[in-house]
Amino acid sequence: MVEFGGWEMPVQYAGIVEEHHAVRTAAGLFDVSHMGEVEVLGPGALESVQRLITNDAGRLAAGQGLYSPMCLPSGGIIDDLTVFRLTSDRFLFVVNASRTERDFQWIAEHTRAATARNRSADLALLALQGPKAQSVLERLTKADLTRLASFHFADGLEVAGLRCLVARTGYTGEDGFEIACEWDAAPALWSALVEAGRPHRLAPAGLGARDTLRLEAGYMLYGNDIDETATPLEAPLGW
Repeated sequence: MVEFGGWEMPVQYAGIVEEHHAVRTAAGLFDVSHMGEVEVLGPGALESVQRLITNDAGRLAAGQGLYSPMCLPSGGIIDDLTVFRLTSDRFLFVVNASRTERDFQWIAEHTRAATARNRSADLALLALQGPKAQSVLERLTKADLTRLASFHFADGLEVAGLRCLVARTGYTGEDGFEIACEWDAAPALWSALVEAGRPHRLAPAGLGARDTLRLEAGYMLYGNDIDETATPLEAPLGW
């Protein structure tokens, strides 16, 4: 166990290499509940989100998400994050653990005609990743997951009898899902996913494999590859 972003996190369970290969060939399960969540809601929510991020949230329909830097006026990257459009006037930011308080303060200060709420203590987040991820999740839900495209999500989906937000997103370069649920429901959800994954050789995975997988995929790690001294064009995240 190591300290990471103010949390005590497992580096590995069975071993980094074994967990890495499990995600690439079958499925891996990560507890990423250290990530922060900030909700922006109200009539000015879209305008506020557009002011906050560099990507275009205006093209999102409800049930869609996108990845984006959030920048200072100078262009320095405050954080790189995912934004989900819950309804026409409700958005959910999923932010890096080490930046949660900084992000929430910045979002709250730059929100107009809308309210920013820090939901980080309310929500847990598990990441089910790998080519067998859909097969694992299908054992726990009646939903047709083939209809859930990349960077799309379903809110209120029942998984193992628990109400969840299920997004087809991840940080590994593999197909997979990030599943948010109420904080107290996370242990039951974790256990159900591990059990459902046994026939598919699912492996619990820690920070070590998460880092090697994201490196292979070319994904940024805030504080290591990018920070407030780097711009999206330098990252490069200019797209």
